[in-house]
Formats: sequence, structure tokens, C-alpha cells
Amino acid sequence: MFKKFFKKKIIRLVNSTKVLKVLFYYHKFFKDNKLGNIGFDFSKKKTRLIIIQEIIEKKKYEKYLEIGCFDDELFNFINCKKKVGIDPVSGGTIRVTSDNFFRTNKEKFDCIFIDGLHKYAQVKKDIENSLNFLNDGGIILLHDCLPNNYYEQATPRCQWTWNGDVWKAMVECRTKKNIDVYTCYADFGIGVIFKRPNQNLLEYPKVNYSNLNFEEYFYNHKKLMNIIEYEDLIKII
Repeated sequence: MFKKFFKKKIIRLVNSTKVLKVLFYYHKFFKDNKLGNIGFDFSKKKTRLIIIQEIIEKKKYEKYLEIGCFDDELFNFINCKKKVGIDPVSGGTIRVTSDNFFRTNKEKFDCIFIDGLHKYAQVKKDIENSLNFLNDGGIILLHDCLPNNYYEQATPRCQWTWNGDVWKAMVECRTKKNIDVYTCYADFGIGVIFKRPNQNLLEYPKVNYSNLNFEEYFYNHKKLMNIIEYEDLIKII
């Protein structure tokens, strides 16, 4: 009980207004190249709640896993025969980190939604682990793949609206021959991964994809992220 309480306190401290403000000015004066906004507008797009539920119904999926449940907004909305939600702090059905869950898990899932720690290294691990526990014909989805400006993806986090650098893990995935990867233009960018041959392989070699910089993404986001509308995504599922 004390451990859970302590974790919540730490999260609140790290994301407090004062701490975020200090980090914002750090990025503003030392990191930001003043590129401005890309211009994404998600206001008239479907939400992740509707999109995931429609995919589950269309594919008749029966087993759903959610990584990072927070306040259960999505987890409670989803209607599926079996639902498992993991989060080390709140929400879901199992109170563990994703690493610890996958370490002992023996079950496979049809649809896995990744919305946990929004940092490249952890997202990469969550994707790799999810692929090992994905049923044939299943799908992996990720939230927050399309940051609109430098601050929305800056690490450490410096404002409330924050995608993290999930996009870097997605770019690396797009260079893999054995997975087919897209980014749906909806709800801050929904990454889509199929365990099948890559239909649009990205030639973008890097020794370490964590070293990708925002300027590369800003000028090449359409190519790097393989962005498609939800209507087109549904056609290829």
C-alpha cells in the first residue's frame, strides 16, 4: 500500500506545474530549434476508443491487452470477451510494470494497445514483448505517435500535453522486414503494427534510433511515419 502511495506521489511531483515549467525553459533555451508546429489537427478525427472498438468488432477479436491504463477511460470503454489491463500505479486489472508482466505471462492476445511509459527505450521493449504474445492475425496499436511540435515530444517531459518520443520507436519499426507498420492520423497519432511482411519498408539506417532528432521528424514525418487515414487503415486490416 505504501509503495503504491509513494509511486503516485513521485509521478505527481515529476509532472507538477513547477517542475514542468523549469523543464520547459530548459528545452526552450537549450534544445528547441524554433521549428514551430507541423499543423496536425485531430479535432475532427475518431478517438482511440472508437477506433480500437471498431477494429475489435471488425476482426472479431476476443482477447485484448492494454499497457498503461491510467484512469481506465479506454479500458472501461472497450468491449471484448477477455480484457487484461496492466499498470504499475492505477487502472487496469494487474498492478505491475509491463516488463514484469511479460516476464511471467504465458497468454497470447489478439489486440494489444501500448500507452505506457512514453519513452523510446521502453516503447521499443513493449513492442518487442507484445510481438511475442500476439496471436496470428492480431494487431498492436500505440498511442501518441504524432507530436505536433518539439515540446510535445521533448524528454524529459516539459508540459502537460505530451507524446514523448514514441515516434522514434515507430521509425525503427518501419525499417524491419518482418512487421508491417503504419501511423493512423487520429488521436495524437495511433501506431499500427501487424506481424507480417513489411509492405512499405523504410530505408533509414541508424546506429541508434534514440538519437533521431526532432528536425528529421519535422521535415520528413510523412515518409518516416507512413501516415494513413483511418478509412484506409480499415481497408488493409
